Amino acid sequence: MRVEEYINKQLRRRKLHFPLIDPDPGKNSIEKIRRIAEMLEEFGSDAVLVGGSTGVEERSLDRAIAAIKKHFTKPVILYPGSAQGISRRADGILFMSLLNSSDPLWISGMQAAGAPAAKKYKIEPLPMAYLIVEPGMKAGEVGKAKLLRKADEAVSYALAAQYMGMRFVYLEAGSGAYKTVPDEMIRSVRKETDVKLIVGGGIRDAETAKQKLRAGADIIVTGTVLEDSGAERIRSIVKAIHGFKSK
Repeated sequence: MRVEEYINKQLRRRKLHFPLIDPDPGKNSIEKIRRIAEMLEEFGSDAVLVGGSTGVEERSLDRAIAAIKKHFTKPVILYPGSAQGISRRADGILFMSLLNSSDPLWISGMQAAGAPAAKKYKIEPLPMAYLIVEPGMKAGEVGKAKLLRKADEAVSYALAAQYMGMRFVYLEAGSGAYKTVPDEMIRSVRKETDVKLIVGGGIRDAETAKQKLRAGADIIVTGTVLEDSGAERIRSIVKAIHGFKSK
């Protein structure tokens, strides 16, 4: 089954959890990545995102994905921090454009540089608008983002993304963010668009995950919490996402 088809099929049943693993060996050893993958398989996460760091070499990325796939049976999707963040071992790639960047490099330059490799390796592209919301953290800094603060700003970008043919929109507060994407912003984007809505940044517990789902998120991404928290917190987040019932 193709990755996007799998995502759509799962979303007809329930909301989804996509954990993000940074393959940078300076942050996560292969042994730690293996343990995380085993945990995510046990808890039932729906796919794993791999990437984020801008300086990761293909060899490190390949090793990380190989370790994940030994213990995780669902799709492994690239979350590239640059045009070099591509591995032939991945099942899919979030082919993202940082629409609210002030630098064309992050809107289309990196995408043009990475597209030939994605085609060569036959990695399924998932067309996505990447929208960085205040506080933005390192992602906002590196991507030279004009941070989104108002709901109507996010709606304008998300609607433009939909009209350009992107089927996913990711509202991102930034890895380790001290505050999350505002609920009002999520509600507004959900109301005005038909895209699959991904929300991440600063989501560290089950109640916050449910809060974002109530606002209209389809997929919750957690990153830092994988590295900083115990297994029970991760288990509770996945359980809350899968058990969520909209009123």
